[in-house]
Amino acid sequence: MGNRGMEELIPLVNQLQDAFSSIGQNANLDLPQIAVVGGQSAGKSSVLENFVGKDFLPRGSGIVTRRPLVLQLINCPTEYAEFLQCKGKKFTDFDEVRQEIEAETDRVTGHNKGISPVPINLRVYSPNVLNLTLVDLPGMTKVPVGDQPADIEHQIREMLMQFVTKDNCLLLAVSPANSDLANSDALKIAKEVDPQGLRTIGVITKLDLMDEGTDARDILENKLLPLRRGYIGVVNRSQKDIDGKKDITAALQAERKFFLSHPAYRHLADRMGTAYLQKVLNQQLTNHIRDTLPGLRSKLQSQLLSIEKEVEEYKNFRPDDPSRKTKALLQMVQQFAVDFEKRIEGSGDQVDTYELSGGAKINRVFHERFPFELVKLESDEKTLRKEISYAIKNIHGIRTGLFTPDMAFETIVKRQIAQLKEPCQKCVDLVISELVNTVRQCTNK
Repeated sequence: MGNRGMEELIPLVNQLQDAFSSIGQNANLDLPQIAVVGGQSAGKSSVLENFVGKDFLPRGSGIVTRRPLVLQLINCPTEYAEFLQCKGKKFTDFDEVRQEIEAETDRVTGHNKGISPVPINLRVYSPNVLNLTLVDLPGMTKVPVGDQPADIEHQIREMLMQFVTKDNCLLLAVSPANSDLANSDALKIAKEVDPQGLRTIGVITKLDLMDEGTDARDILENKLLPLRRGYIGVVNRSQKDIDGKKDITAALQAERKFFLSHPAYRHLADRMGTAYLQKVLNQQLTNHIRDTLPGLRSKLQSQLLSIEKEVEEYKNFRPDDPSRKTKALLQMVQQFAVDFEKRIEGSGDQVDTYELSGGAKINRVFHERFPFELVKLESDEKTLRKEISYAIKNIHGIRTGLFTPDMAFETIVKRQIAQLKEPCQKCVDLVISELVNTVRQCTNK
């Protein structure tokens, strides 16, 4: 690398990444990083483990990476790992690192195979690594397995898109050589977000598993599906090697031997393999950070200015200032009126799906309870006719009248209306209690 200042660039971005992770947001800054994408079991985890030279990533069938893992590799004479969530604790046993990743994943996603976009931040210090920051993303999958959610494919895609659509994110597209490159999930998503192939680095795994008589020479020579940054071939350990705890150093030597002895790749041997890939990524990320730093700096400065401006407003903030109290009270009253109206008019933001409340309940009182109370009022026609006849006779007194007097009509009607008084009062009481209830709900806020 030569230039000391250039080597400091990746640790600088690491510090930014940690700062944003610990405050739980990324301040809308598009940090330069490398995202590792690929189909399930394309060999992403093996590539990362080969970089570190240790087995430290969870393994198994189905989705194993269920949260993004921000892996910061730092060149250092001693070898240990650190998690952002348990700062200060140094892990020297990499089996414990794996257990911690699994536990931390389960803590957020539960024990089923669900996924979460909240990243795990892991730093690995080692003399065998070059400064490099990678984001290991879940492998793309098509069919939900076991108790995975039915839309798992959509969920993973959404999560990947959060990372890969950013212009400052380089893509490490991992594709296995033993399936057709045209079917590669990684290249499909890379083509979508980076149609010109400007920020995609291709990695071809499982070169040793190709059918006899076939090879990936056209791909590795960047002829088949060309990418600006080209393709690098790697040979990872087989599952049998991993189960048998085959040493990664021996595996890397075997990989080197494979490229040097294979007739199709011999001429490319110096541009193949894990060690070369790590070197290329270190250079590409450093150059990428160098290119994006000015823009990043100006964005940070403008955000800082706007925050300082906001802070300035609160410097002279006096909670006891009467004008501020009045303003706050008015705002609260206005908000209360808006909330109350929403509950009565029925255009609330949170619609209750468990019971009737507010305006709907009042509507029900008028249209269901009140008519029901009225129907209960029974009037016997025979008795009513008798009452009308007595009323007419009593009003006429000794005279025998020809027409029905108004007073008789009023008397009878008044008595009928008096019967309606009780149901009406009941209706008013119900409406009042519901209004009081609505006011109480609004004041909770």
